[in-house]
Amino acid sequence: MATKSRNKILKLIAVVCLFTYGISGVFTTVVSGGKYFKNYYNTDEFRQEYYQFVDLLALFELKNLPKEEVKKAITVSAEEIEEHRTRYGDLASQIVNIEEQYRYKIEEAEGANEELADVYRAERDEKIADITENFKDDDHVRDKIVKEKEEQVDEYFRNVEEYRSQFLQYKDSFRYYLKNTESGEVITNLAGLQDKPVEGLLNKQNTNFIQYYPSKDTGYLTGEEHYVYGDYNDVILQVYKGQTFEGVIGVPKSKTANSVVTSWSKDYEQRQTGMLIFAATSLVALLLSWFLRGWASMPVELERKLVHYYSRVPIDIRAILTGLTAIFVLISFFLINDAILYFKFGEIFIAMVLASFLMLTLFFQGKWLLRDWQDGVDPQWKNSEQLQLEWKKSLISKLYSLLKEVFLNRSIGVQMLILLSGVFLLGATTIITIIQPAFILVFGVLVIAGIFSLMALLKFTGYFNKIVENTNELAGGKMGADLPVKGKSVLAKLAGNINILKHGVKKSKTEQAKSERLKTELITNVSHDLRTPLTSIITYSELLKTPDLSEADRAAYIEIIDRKSQRLKVLIDDLFEASKMASGSVELVKEKVDLVQLLQQALAEHNGALENAGLQLRIATPDKPVYAMVDGQKLWRVFDNLIGNILKYSLENTRIFITLKQNDGEASITFKNVTKYELSENVEELYERFKRGDESRNTEGSGLGLAIAKSIVDLHEGEMDIGVDGDLFKVTIILKSIQ
Repeated sequence: MATKSRNKILKLIAVVCLFTYGISGVFTTVVSGGKYFKNYYNTDEFRQEYYQFVDLLALFELKNLPKEEVKKAITVSAEEIEEHRTRYGDLASQIVNIEEQYRYKIEEAEGANEELADVYRAERDEKIADITENFKDDDHVRDKIVKEKEEQVDEYFRNVEEYRSQFLQYKDSFRYYLKNTESGEVITNLAGLQDKPVEGLLNKQNTNFIQYYPSKDTGYLTGEEHYVYGDYNDVILQVYKGQTFEGVIGVPKSKTANSVVTSWSKDYEQRQTGMLIFAATSLVALLLSWFLRGWASMPVELERKLVHYYSRVPIDIRAILTGLTAIFVLISFFLINDAILYFKFGEIFIAMVLASFLMLTLFFQGKWLLRDWQDGVDPQWKNSEQLQLEWKKSLISKLYSLLKEVFLNRSIGVQMLILLSGVFLLGATTIITIIQPAFILVFGVLVIAGIFSLMALLKFTGYFNKIVENTNELAGGKMGADLPVKGKSVLAKLAGNINILKHGVKKSKTEQAKSERLKTELITNVSHDLRTPLTSIITYSELLKTPDLSEADRAAYIEIIDRKSQRLKVLIDDLFEASKMASGSVELVKEKVDLVQLLQQALAEHNGALENAGLQLRIATPDKPVYAMVDGQKLWRVFDNLIGNILKYSLENTRIFITLKQNDGEASITFKNVTKYELSENVEELYERFKRGDESRNTEGSGLGLAIAKSIVDLHEGEMDIGVDGDLFKVTIILKSIQ
C-alpha cells in the first residue's frame, strides 16, 4: 500500500514538472521570445552597444582639440564674474563670515601658541584682502574663474583617458565617415577613399548595420548625445557648443579578428538557437503533461489529512495564500526567463524545481479553496450559506468587527490610529536611516514626534489606569475621591460620567436611608392617627354596653363615637386619595376656569372659621379674571387644603396674606401665614404623607393635605414650592394661564 502511494506521488510530481516546464517555455517565448526572432543588429541589445560607441567616438574623435587649445578657448562672461563675486553674499557679509571662521581659532591659539595665532591672522587677512579685491577688480575675478575652468578641463581629460581602451575595441568593429558641417573637417577610419566614394565603401549591401546623419529619426550628430558615457563638463560644452556633424556610421559584413561586435553577434545566434530549442521542447512537455493528467492525483488518505489542516485556516487567509503562491509562481517564471536568456543551467535547474513546487502547491490550494466554496458541510445547504459561514470565521470579518468596536467612539479610535501610525513610521524610518543615513534629518523629526507620542500614550494609559482603579473601588463599595476630569477627551468624559454615577449612588443610598426612615415614621404616624379614633370608638362602644347607663351619658357616648368615626373616615379617605394621586391613576377634567373666582369661592367656605380663629385675611388679586385650563374640583381641593392648614397651624391674631398674580403666561398664587408651631428647616419633609407641623400630632388633620395638594399641582404640570423663614410659612403655586 505504501509503495502504491509513493508511486502515485512520483507520477504526480512528474506530471507537474512537465507542466511547469511547458508553461515556463510558453511564458518565456511570450515575454522574451521577440528578442530572438530578429536579426542581432535590429535588437535593443545591439542598439545599446551602438550608443556606447557613439559616446566614445564623441569623446575621442569629435571633440579632438588638444587640452591646451581647449584652455585657450575658455571665455568668462560678465554674468559669471558677478555670480562668482556674490556667491556667498555681499562684501560686508563675506568679511563677517571670514572673521567668524577665524575668531574661535585665534582665541584658542592665543596664549598657548602665539605663532599659530599669527598664522591664523595672516590667513584671515589674506582672505579678506582677496574678497575685497574681488569687488574692486573684474580682472582679478576673471583670472580666478579661468583657473577654475582650467582645472575642470584637466579633470575632464583625466576622466576621458579611462575609456580609451574601450574605444579602441569598438573602433575595430565600426566604420565611420563624419564631416563637421561648420569647418568641413572630416573624421573617418575608412581606408581607400581615394579610389571609391563613401557610398561605395559603406552601404546597405556591404554592412550589417548602417546609420546616416542627418536622418529623419536622428538629425545631425552633435557629439553631445551622452547616451551612456560622457562627462557633462561646462567648459567642454561651451567650447564645442553648436558643433554638428553629417555622415555615416556602419558595421561592415567583413569580419576582423578584433571585432567585438562580431563576437556579440555569434553569442546572440547561439542563444537564439537555444531559445528555439527551449520553446519547442516546452511545447512537447506541455502536450505530454496534458495526456498524462490522469496521473495528477494525490493519495486519498494523504489529501484528506492535508485538507483537514488546510480547512482550519480562515478562508480569507487561504485566498491570500493562494494569491501569494500565484505571484511566486509568476516570479519563478521570470527567474527561469532570465536564466534561459543567458543559459545559466544551474540557475535554470533551481528555478525550475522552485516553480514546480509552487505550481503543485497552487494547484491543490486552488482545488481545495474552490471545493470549500462549492460544497457545504450539510448537502442541503446552499453555496451562499456555506460561504457566509466561512466569511464569519474569516480574519477580515473579525478585524472588521474589531475596528467597529475601536471606532465605536471615533475620537479615541482616531487618537490610537495616529499614535500607532507615529510609532510605525518611527520604526520604519529607523530602518531606512540605518540603510541610508541621508534620512537622518527626517529621523530626527520623527524621534521628536515619537517622544511626544510616547508621552501622550503614557499619559493616556496612566489616566485609564486611574479610572480602572477608581471603578474597582466603586465596585467594592468604596466611595473614594472624584476622578480628575482633564480636557475634553473620551477618557475625561468617562471620568466625568463615573463621578456622576458615584454621586448618583451616594444620593441613592441617602435617599434609601431617608426612605427607610420615612417609612418607619409613616407606619408610626399612620398607626397613631388611625389607632386614636379607633380606640375611642372601641372604648365608648364598651361603655354603651354598661347596664343602667343614663340617657345623657348614652347620647354623649354616641356623639363621641360618631365624631371619632367621621375622623377615621376622613383619615381613610385622605389616605386613599393620596395613594391614587401618587399612582397617577387620577384623570383630570380640564376646562377654562377663572382662578380668581375659584380662590374666592374656597375662601368663602372658610370665612366663619377665619373670623372665629381671630385671623386677619389680606388678599390681593387682579381686577380682571385670570384663566387657566384646569380641573376646577381638584384645584379647589388644593386651595381648601392650604386654607385648612392655615387655620390649623396659624398663630392667633396674626395676618394671612394670599396673592394671585399673572405674568408672562403664568399664574402665581401665594399663601403666607405665621405658624404657632416651630417648623423643621427641611421643608421637603412637609410633603411627606402624615407629616405635620405639629410634631405632637394633637391637632386635627390627616397630615396628607400638602402631599395631596402637591400631587394635584404636579398633575396639572405646575409647580408648588414651600418656603420657611423662621415662623413665616409660605406656599407658592405656579400654573400656566391662558388669555
